[in-house]
Amino acid sequence: MIHSPTLKKNPFVANHLWVKIYKLNKNEKKKIIVTWSRASTIIPTMISHMIAIHNGKDHLPIYITDHMVGHKLGEFVPTFNFRGHVKSDNRSSR
Repeated sequence: MIHSPTLKKNPFVANHLWVKIYKLNKNEKKKIIVTWSRASTIIPTMISHMIAIHNGKDHLPIYITDHMVGHKLGEFVPTFNFRGHVKSDNRSSR
């Protein structure tokens, strides 16, 4: 059986995020962590922390639960708000 090299790799977590969570867990404190790293994977040590994730404009706080483990941080913060189609738009009816 051939194993792919991606199974041997650890999940990506930005270094600054990893250090901040480690320090908070060590001191048993709860504090909002601000990050721009939307590509970071949620790991079990992040559970019960508030992480403010950047969506391109603001930092939106997200509470990490056990169901989120394995997903990316960017999946839980939308980057745009769809406001609907313009009613005076006649191009779509052609």
